Amino acid sequence: MMDTILITYGTRPFAQRLAKQLSSTFNCHFASSEPFPDILLKSNYRKIPTGPNPTFAHELLKLALDEGYQYILPLGKMELQPLHEARILLEEYGIFVLLPEELDNCPLIENPPSALDVRIVKQGLDLLSGEQLTPIYFSGATLLSDAGDEPALCIV
Repeated sequence: MMDTILITYGTRPFAQRLAKQLSSTFNCHFASSEPFPDILLKSNYRKIPTGPNPTFAHELLKLALDEGYQYILPLGKMELQPLHEARILLEEYGIFVLLPEELDNCPLIENPPSALDVRIVKQGLDLLSGEQLTPIYFSGATLLSDAGDEPALCIV
């Protein structure tokens, strides 16, 4: 049985591109605080509050527990800090937030072009190939520098 991953900003093209990449290994579900047609709620889309909302992390925890998500891949800049702060709580429930351990000095790349090879890593391991790509403290949608030693976090 495949693990299920929740990708935020799920209506954006970048989220859809990542889901297509992950679909052979994960059941991909989407969440967004942005408006989207209610008909999508009957499939694998869910509405969530915005990142700055004080209940954001708890709403995602509740959603993940209700829906059985094992991973959350946050793609919104406003979501990074609240989920980073709540990741220990989420991990206690078996839900892994795909974010680096340190956000303060982490380079961000917004909407990377489709020509670039974005990898999804958990503690440095590529979730699709199992290859060690980054230091173990790094998780998330990742682009590597040309030298392959400096990971950057990709967001929408």
